[in-house]
Amino acid sequence: MSALAGASALVLGAFVGAVPAAAAPGAGTAGAAATPPDISVTNVKQHLSDLQTIATNNGGNRAHGRAGYKASIDFVKAKLDAAGYTTTVQQFSYNGTTGYNLIADWPGGDPNQVIMSGSHLDSVTSGPGINDNGSGSAAVLETALAVSRAQFQPTKHLRFGWWGAEELGLVGSKYYVNNLPSTERSKIKGYLNFDMIGSPNPGYFVYDDDPTIEQTFKNYFAGLGVPTEIETEGDGRSDHASFKNVGIPVGGLFTGASRTKSSAQVQKWGGTTTSFDRCYHSSCDTTSNINDTALDRNSDAIAYAVWNLSAGTTTPPDGTVFENTADVTVPDNGAAVTSSVTVSGVSGNAPSNLAVGVNIVHTYIGDLVVDLIAPDGSVYNLHNRSGGSTDNINQTYTVNASSEVANGVWKLRVQDKASWDTGYINSFKLTFP
Repeated sequence: MSALAGASALVLGAFVGAVPAAAAPGAGTAGAAATPPDISVTNVKQHLSDLQTIATNNGGNRAHGRAGYKASIDFVKAKLDAAGYTTTVQQFSYNGTTGYNLIADWPGGDPNQVIMSGSHLDSVTSGPGINDNGSGSAAVLETALAVSRAQFQPTKHLRFGWWGAEELGLVGSKYYVNNLPSTERSKIKGYLNFDMIGSPNPGYFVYDDDPTIEQTFKNYFAGLGVPTEIETEGDGRSDHASFKNVGIPVGGLFTGASRTKSSAQVQKWGGTTTSFDRCYHSSCDTTSNINDTALDRNSDAIAYAVWNLSAGTTTPPDGTVFENTADVTVPDNGAAVTSSVTVSGVSGNAPSNLAVGVNIVHTYIGDLVVDLIAPDGSVYNLHNRSGGSTDNINQTYTVNASSEVANGVWKLRVQDKASWDTGYINSFKLTFP
Protein backbone atom coordinates (compact mmCIF):
# COMPACT_ATOMS: atom_id res chain seq x y z
CA MET A 1 0.00 0.00 0.00
CA SER A 2 1.34 3.36 -1.01
CA ALA A 3 2.03 5.92 1.68
CA LEU A 4 2.37 8.68 -0.94
CA ALA A 5 -1.02 9.05 -2.57
CA GLY A 6 -3.54 11.25 -0.78
CA ALA A 7 -7.29 11.08 -0.70
CA SER A 8 -9.14 13.05 -3.39
CA ALA A 9 -12.60 14.40 -4.02
CA LEU A 10 -14.32 11.42 -5.55
CA VAL A 11 -17.37 10.65 -7.65
CA LEU A 12 -19.32 7.72 -6.26
CA GLY A 13 -21.35 5.23 -8.25
CA ALA A 14 -23.45 2.55 -6.62
CA PHE A 15 -24.83 0.87 -9.70
CA VAL A 16 -23.04 -2.44 -10.08
CA GLY A 17 -26.16 -4.58 -9.80
CA ALA A 18 -28.26 -6.03 -7.05
CA VAL A 19 -26.59 -8.83 -5.10
CA PRO A 20 -28.39 -12.01 -6.18
CA ALA A 21 -29.05 -15.03 -4.05
CA ALA A 22 -26.70 -17.94 -4.60
CA ALA A 23 -27.89 -20.68 -6.95
CA ALA A 24 -26.96 -24.34 -7.04
CA PRO A 25 -23.31 -24.92 -7.96
CA GLY A 26 -22.33 -26.04 -11.40
CA ALA A 27 -19.49 -25.57 -13.85
CA GLY A 28 -20.28 -23.27 -16.70
CA THR A 29 -23.31 -21.77 -14.99
CA ALA A 30 -24.41 -18.69 -16.93
CA GLY A 31 -26.30 -15.73 -15.55
CA ALA A 32 -27.24 -17.14 -12.16
CA ALA A 33 -24.90 -16.80 -9.22
CA ALA A 34 -23.38 -20.26 -8.91
CA THR A 35 -22.13 -21.00 -5.41
CA PRO A 36 -18.76 -19.27 -4.94
CA PRO A 37 -15.87 -21.68 -4.36
CA ASP A 38 -13.90 -22.07 -1.17
CA ILE A 39 -10.56 -20.58 -2.15
CA SER A 40 -7.69 -22.80 -1.03
CA VAL A 41 -5.48 -20.84 1.37
CA THR A 42 -2.82 -23.48 0.68
CA ASN A 43 -2.80 -22.43 -2.98
CA VAL A 44 -2.71 -18.75 -2.05
CA LYS A 45 0.23 -19.35 0.29
CA GLN A 46 2.05 -21.25 -2.46
CA HIS A 47 1.75 -18.16 -4.67
CA LEU A 48 3.19 -16.11 -1.79
CA SER A 49 6.06 -18.57 -1.43
CA ASP A 50 6.77 -18.21 -5.14
CA LEU A 51 6.75 -14.40 -4.86
CA GLN A 52 9.11 -14.67 -1.88
CA THR A 53 11.48 -16.81 -3.94
CA ILE A 54 11.36 -14.26 -6.76
CA ALA A 55 12.28 -11.48 -4.32
CA THR A 56 15.04 -13.53 -2.71
CA ASN A 57 16.56 -14.28 -6.11
CA ASN A 58 16.40 -10.63 -7.18
CA GLY A 59 17.98 -8.51 -4.49
CA GLY A 60 15.33 -9.03 -1.82
CA ASN A 61 12.48 -7.05 -3.35
CA ARG A 62 9.96 -6.85 -6.17
CA ALA A 63 9.96 -3.07 -6.63
CA HIS A 64 9.22 -0.98 -9.73
CA GLY A 65 12.13 -0.93 -12.14
CA ARG A 66 13.81 -3.92 -10.49
CA ALA A 67 14.21 -7.42 -11.89
CA GLY A 68 12.02 -8.87 -9.15
CA TYR A 69 8.99 -6.93 -10.32
CA LYS A 70 9.24 -8.05 -13.94
CA ALA A 71 9.74 -11.63 -12.73
CA SER A 72 6.56 -11.27 -10.64
CA ILE A 73 4.61 -10.11 -13.69
CA ASP A 74 5.93 -13.04 -15.74
CA PHE A 75 5.01 -15.48 -12.96
CA VAL A 76 1.39 -14.31 -12.69
CA LYS A 77 0.97 -14.05 -16.47
CA ALA A 78 2.14 -17.63 -17.03
CA LYS A 79 -0.47 -18.94 -14.57
CA LEU A 80 -3.25 -16.99 -16.26
CA ASP A 81 -2.21 -17.89 -19.80
CA ALA A 82 -2.28 -21.56 -18.87
CA ALA A 83 -5.77 -21.11 -17.37
CA GLY A 84 -7.26 -19.73 -20.58
CA TYR A 85 -7.21 -15.99 -19.93
CA THR A 86 -6.50 -13.34 -22.53
CA THR A 87 -3.62 -11.42 -20.97
CA THR A 88 -2.13 -8.05 -21.84
CA VAL A 89 1.06 -6.55 -20.42
CA GLN A 90 0.80 -2.76 -20.46
CA GLN A 91 4.08 -0.84 -20.31
CA PHE A 92 4.58 2.61 -18.85
CA SER A 93 7.57 4.70 -17.86
CA TYR A 94 8.22 6.25 -14.46
CA ASN A 95 11.39 7.68 -12.95
CA GLY A 96 13.27 6.71 -16.08
CA THR A 97 12.44 3.02 -15.82
CA THR A 98 9.84 0.79 -17.44
CA GLY A 99 6.85 -0.36 -15.42
CA TYR A 100 4.26 -3.00 -16.18
CA ASN A 101 0.57 -3.61 -15.57
CA LEU A 102 -0.96 -7.02 -16.25
CA ILE A 103 -4.58 -7.24 -17.41
CA ALA A 104 -6.40 -10.57 -17.71
CA ASP A 105 -9.82 -11.02 -19.31
CA TRP A 106 -11.92 -14.13 -18.84
CA PRO A 107 -13.71 -15.03 -22.11
CA GLY A 108 -17.45 -14.38 -22.20
CA GLY A 109 -19.89 -12.18 -20.38
CA ASP A 110 -21.35 -8.87 -21.50
CA PRO A 111 -18.41 -6.71 -22.63
CA ASN A 112 -20.41 -3.61 -21.76
CA GLN A 113 -20.78 -4.73 -18.13
CA VAL A 114 -17.35 -5.41 -16.62
CA ILE A 115 -16.58 -6.44 -13.04
CA MET A 116 -12.87 -5.92 -12.39
CA SER A 117 -10.74 -7.05 -9.46
CA GLY A 118 -7.19 -5.89 -8.89
CA SER A 119 -4.18 -5.46 -6.64
CA HIS A 120 -0.74 -3.93 -6.84
CA LEU A 121 2.04 -6.40 -7.48
CA ASP A 122 5.04 -4.24 -6.64
CA SER A 123 6.83 -4.06 -3.29
CA VAL A 124 8.88 -1.29 -1.74
CA THR A 125 12.64 -1.53 -2.28
CA SER A 126 13.25 -2.41 1.38
CA GLY A 127 11.60 -5.82 1.36
CA PRO A 128 9.84 -8.60 -0.56
CA GLY A 129 6.35 -7.20 0.06
CA ILE A 130 4.56 -10.42 0.93
CA ASN A 131 1.68 -8.87 2.86
CA ASP A 132 2.02 -5.56 0.98
CA ASN A 133 0.95 -6.64 -1.48
CA GLY A 134 1.72 -10.23 -2.29
CA SER A 135 -1.34 -11.10 -0.20
CA GLY A 136 -3.83 -9.25 -2.39
CA SER A 137 -2.06 -10.25 -5.60
CA ALA A 138 -1.97 -13.94 -4.68
CA ALA A 139 -5.61 -14.02 -3.58
CA VAL A 140 -6.79 -12.29 -6.75
CA LEU A 141 -4.68 -14.72 -8.80
CA GLU A 142 -6.17 -17.76 -7.05
CA THR A 143 -9.69 -16.36 -7.49
CA ALA A 144 -9.02 -15.93 -11.22
CA LEU A 145 -7.74 -19.50 -11.40
CA ALA A 146 -10.86 -20.68 -9.55
CA VAL A 147 -12.98 -18.99 -12.23
CA SER A 148 -11.12 -21.04 -14.82
CA ARG A 149 -11.42 -24.31 -12.91
CA ALA A 150 -15.17 -23.81 -12.53
CA GLN A 151 -15.50 -22.60 -16.13
CA PHE A 152 -17.69 -19.91 -14.59
CA GLN A 153 -19.75 -18.03 -17.18
CA PRO A 154 -21.44 -15.08 -15.46
CA THR A 155 -23.67 -12.53 -17.13
CA LYS A 156 -21.05 -9.80 -16.80
CA HIS A 157 -17.52 -9.85 -18.12
CA LEU A 158 -14.72 -10.60 -15.65
CA ARG A 159 -11.41 -8.74 -15.73
CA PHE A 160 -8.46 -8.89 -13.35
CA GLY A 161 -5.53 -6.49 -12.99
CA TRP A 162 -2.13 -6.37 -11.30
CA TRP A 163 -0.64 -2.88 -11.01
CA GLY A 164 2.92 -1.62 -11.08
CA ALA A 165 4.50 1.27 -9.16
CA GLU A 166 1.67 1.60 -6.66
CA GLU A 167 4.23 2.23 -3.96
CA LEU A 168 5.40 5.31 -5.88
CA GLY A 169 1.94 6.89 -5.97
CA LEU A 170 -0.56 4.61 -7.75
CA VAL A 171 1.36 5.12 -10.98
CA GLY A 172 0.38 1.93 -12.82
CA SER A 173 -3.35 2.04 -12.09
CA LYS A 174 -3.51 5.75 -12.95
CA TYR A 175 -1.83 4.99 -16.25
CA TYR A 176 -4.35 2.23 -17.00
CA VAL A 177 -7.40 4.34 -16.17
CA ASN A 178 -6.13 7.49 -17.87
CA ASN A 179 -5.50 5.58 -21.08
CA LEU A 180 -8.96 4.02 -21.21
CA PRO A 181 -11.34 5.79 -23.61
CA SER A 182 -14.40 7.16 -21.84
CA THR A 183 -16.55 4.49 -23.49
CA GLU A 184 -14.35 1.76 -22.01
CA ARG A 185 -14.36 3.38 -18.56
CA SER A 186 -18.16 3.43 -18.63
CA LYS A 187 -18.22 -0.33 -19.17
CA ILE A 188 -16.51 -1.02 -15.82
CA LYS A 189 -19.45 -1.36 -13.43
CA GLY A 190 -17.34 -2.16 -10.39
CA TYR A 191 -13.65 -2.26 -9.44
CA LEU A 192 -12.68 -4.33 -6.38
CA ASN A 193 -9.31 -3.59 -4.76
CA PHE A 194 -7.30 -5.86 -2.46
CA ASP A 195 -4.22 -4.39 -0.79
CA MET A 196 -2.84 -6.04 2.39
CA ILE A 197 -5.35 -8.75 3.30
CA GLY A 198 -3.15 -10.99 5.46
CA SER A 199 -1.76 -8.64 8.11
CA PRO A 200 -0.25 -10.55 11.06
CA ASN A 201 -2.34 -8.68 13.67
CA PRO A 202 -5.39 -8.30 11.44
CA GLY A 203 -8.51 -6.23 11.45
CA TYR A 204 -11.37 -6.74 9.02
CA PHE A 205 -11.95 -3.51 7.15
CA VAL A 206 -14.35 -2.89 4.26
CA TYR A 207 -14.21 0.12 1.95
CA ASP A 208 -17.29 2.36 2.33
CA ASP A 209 -17.39 3.53 -1.28
CA ASP A 210 -19.96 1.86 -3.51
CA PRO A 211 -22.94 0.72 -1.38
CA THR A 212 -23.61 -2.48 -3.30
CA ILE A 213 -19.99 -3.64 -3.21
CA GLU A 214 -19.69 -2.67 0.45
CA GLN A 215 -22.82 -4.61 1.37
CA THR A 216 -21.65 -7.65 -0.56
CA PHE A 217 -18.50 -7.89 1.55
CA LYS A 218 -20.40 -7.17 4.75
CA ASN A 219 -22.84 -9.95 3.91
CA TYR A 220 -19.98 -12.40 3.52
CA PHE A 221 -18.33 -11.55 6.85
CA ALA A 222 -21.69 -11.45 8.62
CA GLY A 223 -22.20 -15.02 7.47
CA LEU A 224 -18.96 -15.94 9.25
CA GLY A 225 -19.92 -14.02 12.36
CA VAL A 226 -16.90 -11.75 11.86
CA PRO A 227 -17.57 -8.05 12.60
CA THR A 228 -16.19 -5.47 10.17
CA GLU A 229 -15.27 -1.82 10.33
CA ILE A 230 -15.08 0.85 7.67
CA GLU A 231 -11.58 1.17 6.25
CA THR A 232 -10.00 4.58 6.92
CA GLU A 233 -6.23 4.09 7.23
CA GLY A 234 -5.61 3.52 3.55
CA ASP A 235 -8.42 5.60 2.01
CA GLY A 236 -7.08 7.13 -1.19
CA ARG A 237 -3.73 5.39 -0.74
CA SER A 238 -4.31 2.38 -2.95
CA ASP A 239 -5.29 1.71 -6.55
CA HIS A 240 -9.05 1.97 -6.08
CA ALA A 241 -8.55 5.76 -5.92
CA SER A 242 -7.45 5.79 -9.58
CA PHE A 243 -10.79 4.25 -10.58
CA LYS A 244 -12.91 6.17 -8.10
CA ASN A 245 -11.54 9.49 -9.32
CA VAL A 246 -13.08 8.93 -12.76
CA GLY A 247 -16.48 7.83 -11.44
CA ILE A 248 -16.07 4.05 -11.50
CA PRO A 249 -17.79 2.33 -8.54
CA VAL A 250 -15.18 0.81 -6.19
CA GLY A 251 -14.89 -1.32 -3.09
CA GLY A 252 -12.42 -3.58 -1.36
CA LEU A 253 -10.90 -5.16 1.72
CA PHE A 254 -7.97 -4.36 4.04
CA THR A 255 -6.50 -5.87 7.22
CA GLY A 256 -4.47 -2.89 8.47
CA ALA A 257 -1.00 -1.41 8.10
CA SER A 258 1.08 0.70 10.48
CA ARG A 259 -1.66 2.01 12.76
CA THR A 260 -2.08 0.51 16.22
CA LYS A 261 -4.98 -1.84 16.89
CA SER A 262 -7.12 -0.36 19.65
CA SER A 263 -8.16 -2.25 22.77
CA ALA A 264 -11.73 -2.28 21.47
CA GLN A 265 -10.51 -3.83 18.21
CA VAL A 266 -8.51 -6.42 20.13
CA GLN A 267 -11.66 -7.33 22.01
CA LYS A 268 -13.49 -7.61 18.69
CA TRP A 269 -10.89 -9.45 16.61
CA GLY A 270 -8.21 -10.73 18.97
CA GLY A 271 -4.55 -9.92 18.64
CA THR A 272 -2.60 -7.25 20.49
CA THR A 273 -2.61 -3.48 20.88
CA THR A 274 0.29 -3.11 18.48
CA SER A 275 0.39 -2.22 14.80
CA PHE A 276 -1.74 -4.30 12.44
CA ASP A 277 1.40 -5.05 10.42
CA ARG A 278 4.63 -4.73 12.37
CA CYS A 279 6.62 -5.27 9.15
CA TYR A 280 4.86 -2.67 7.00
CA HIS A 281 7.30 -1.48 4.31
CA SER A 282 10.14 -3.38 5.99
CA SER A 283 12.52 -6.20 5.17
CA CYS A 284 10.61 -8.53 7.52
CA ASP A 285 7.50 -8.46 5.27
CA THR A 286 8.15 -12.08 4.31
CA THR A 287 6.03 -15.22 4.19
CA SER A 288 6.25 -15.35 8.01
CA ASN A 289 4.43 -11.99 8.14
CA ILE A 290 1.02 -13.46 7.23
CA ASN A 291 -2.00 -14.37 9.33
CA ASP A 292 -3.40 -17.49 7.68
CA THR A 293 -6.92 -17.01 9.03
CA ALA A 294 -7.19 -13.47 7.70
CA LEU A 295 -5.73 -14.51 4.36
CA ASP A 296 -8.19 -17.41 4.10
CA ARG A 297 -11.25 -15.35 5.03
CA ASN A 298 -10.40 -12.49 2.71
CA SER A 299 -9.57 -14.80 -0.20
CA ASP A 300 -12.97 -16.44 0.15
CA ALA A 301 -14.58 -12.99 0.38
CA ILE A 302 -13.01 -12.03 -2.94
CA ALA A 303 -14.52 -15.07 -4.64
CA TYR A 304 -17.88 -14.40 -2.98
CA ALA A 305 -17.92 -10.85 -4.35
CA VAL A 306 -16.70 -11.81 -7.83
CA TRP A 307 -19.29 -14.57 -8.17
CA ASN A 308 -22.21 -12.50 -6.88
CA LEU A 309 -21.48 -9.12 -8.45
CA SER A 310 -20.86 -10.60 -11.90
CA ALA A 311 -24.13 -12.54 -12.04
CA GLY A 312 -27.56 -11.29 -12.99
CA THR A 313 -28.69 -8.11 -14.66
CA THR A 314 -27.44 -4.61 -13.99
CA THR A 315 -30.99 -3.33 -13.67
CA PRO A 316 -32.07 -3.46 -10.02
CA PRO A 317 -35.27 -5.45 -9.54
CA ASP A 318 -37.11 -2.50 -8.02
CA GLY A 319 -35.72 0.08 -10.46
CA THR A 320 -38.09 2.62 -11.99
CA VAL A 321 -37.60 2.93 -15.74
CA PHE A 322 -38.58 5.86 -17.96
CA GLU A 323 -38.08 5.04 -21.63
CA ASN A 324 -38.68 6.51 -25.09
CA THR A 325 -38.59 3.96 -27.90
CA ALA A 326 -39.58 6.31 -30.74
CA ASP A 327 -37.00 6.44 -33.54
CA VAL A 328 -35.31 9.81 -34.09
CA THR A 329 -33.29 10.28 -37.28
CA VAL A 330 -29.81 11.70 -36.79
CA PRO A 331 -29.00 13.90 -39.81
CA ASP A 332 -25.63 13.35 -41.47
CA ASN A 333 -23.20 16.12 -40.38
CA GLY A 334 -26.20 18.12 -39.26
CA ALA A 335 -27.97 19.69 -36.33
CA ALA A 336 -28.34 17.92 -32.99
CA VAL A 337 -31.54 15.97 -32.32
CA THR A 338 -33.07 14.81 -29.05
CA SER A 339 -35.13 12.02 -27.56
CA SER A 340 -36.95 12.92 -24.34
CA VAL A 341 -38.39 11.18 -21.30
CA THR A 342 -40.49 12.83 -18.62
CA VAL A 343 -39.64 11.69 -15.11
CA SER A 344 -42.36 12.02 -12.51
CA GLY A 345 -43.18 10.60 -9.12
CA VAL A 346 -39.55 10.42 -7.98
CA SER A 347 -38.90 12.35 -4.79
CA GLY A 348 -35.86 14.56 -4.32
CA ASN A 349 -32.79 14.57 -6.52
CA ALA A 350 -31.64 12.07 -9.08
CA PRO A 351 -29.17 9.44 -7.78
CA SER A 352 -25.40 9.42 -8.01
CA ASN A 353 -25.78 6.20 -10.00
CA LEU A 354 -28.36 7.17 -12.61
CA ALA A 355 -28.37 4.50 -15.31
CA VAL A 356 -28.68 5.97 -18.80
CA GLY A 357 -29.55 3.37 -21.42
CA VAL A 358 -28.56 4.43 -24.95
CA ASN A 359 -29.38 2.52 -28.15
CA ILE A 360 -28.25 4.32 -31.29
CA VAL A 361 -28.09 2.64 -34.68
CA HIS A 362 -25.35 4.31 -36.73
CA THR A 363 -22.74 3.19 -39.25
CA TYR A 364 -19.83 5.20 -37.79
CA ILE A 365 -20.05 6.09 -34.10
CA GLY A 366 -16.81 8.06 -34.34
CA ASP A 367 -18.95 10.82 -35.88
CA LEU A 368 -21.26 11.10 -32.86
CA VAL A 369 -21.42 13.32 -29.81
CA VAL A 370 -23.98 12.07 -27.27
CA ASP A 371 -25.06 14.04 -24.20
CA LEU A 372 -27.59 13.64 -21.41
CA ILE A 373 -29.43 16.91 -20.76
CA ALA A 374 -30.93 17.34 -17.28
CA PRO A 375 -34.22 19.22 -16.74
CA ASP A 376 -32.29 22.37 -15.76
CA GLY A 377 -30.16 22.24 -18.91
CA SER A 378 -27.03 20.74 -17.34
CA VAL A 379 -25.05 18.66 -19.83
CA TYR A 380 -23.47 15.28 -19.09
CA ASN A 381 -21.34 14.00 -21.95
CA LEU A 382 -21.69 10.27 -22.58
CA HIS A 383 -19.85 9.75 -25.87
CA ASN A 384 -17.54 12.12 -27.73
CA ARG A 385 -16.57 10.89 -31.20
CA SER A 386 -14.77 7.77 -30.00
CA GLY A 387 -15.01 4.25 -31.37
CA GLY A 388 -13.92 5.02 -34.93
CA SER A 389 -15.71 3.01 -37.60
CA THR A 390 -17.55 0.83 -35.07
CA ASP A 391 -21.27 0.42 -35.69
CA ASN A 392 -23.94 1.33 -33.14
CA ILE A 393 -23.97 2.38 -29.50
CA ASN A 394 -25.91 0.04 -27.26
CA GLN A 395 -24.83 0.39 -23.65
CA THR A 396 -25.73 1.73 -20.23
CA TYR A 397 -23.81 4.70 -18.85
CA THR A 398 -23.70 5.58 -15.15
CA VAL A 399 -24.04 9.30 -14.39
CA ASN A 400 -23.65 11.09 -11.08
CA ALA A 401 -26.77 13.25 -11.34
CA SER A 402 -27.19 13.79 -7.61
CA SER A 403 -27.17 17.59 -8.01
CA GLU A 404 -30.23 17.45 -10.30
CA VAL A 405 -33.90 17.41 -9.35
CA ALA A 406 -35.20 14.05 -10.52
CA ASN A 407 -38.59 15.07 -11.90
CA GLY A 408 -38.79 16.86 -15.23
CA VAL A 409 -37.90 16.39 -18.88
CA TRP A 410 -34.57 14.65 -19.51
CA LYS A 411 -33.15 14.56 -23.02
CA LEU A 412 -30.67 12.46 -24.94
CA ARG A 413 -28.97 14.79 -27.41
CA VAL A 414 -27.14 13.32 -30.40
CA GLN A 415 -25.22 15.14 -33.12
CA ASP A 416 -23.41 13.74 -36.16
CA LYS A 417 -20.28 15.86 -36.65
CA ALA A 418 -18.99 14.46 -39.96
CA SER A 419 -20.18 13.41 -43.40
CA TRP A 420 -21.13 10.16 -45.12
CA ASP A 421 -22.57 7.99 -42.33
CA THR A 422 -26.17 7.93 -41.10
CA GLY A 423 -28.28 6.53 -38.30
CA TYR A 424 -30.99 7.11 -35.71
CA ILE A 425 -31.76 7.02 -31.99
CA ASN A 426 -33.49 3.71 -31.44
CA SER A 427 -34.28 4.11 -27.74
CA PHE A 428 -33.34 6.09 -24.64
CA LYS A 429 -34.14 5.20 -21.02
CA LEU A 430 -33.35 6.26 -17.47
CA THR A 431 -33.38 3.79 -14.60
CA PHE A 432 -33.78 5.13 -11.08
CA PRO A 433 -32.74 2.53 -8.46
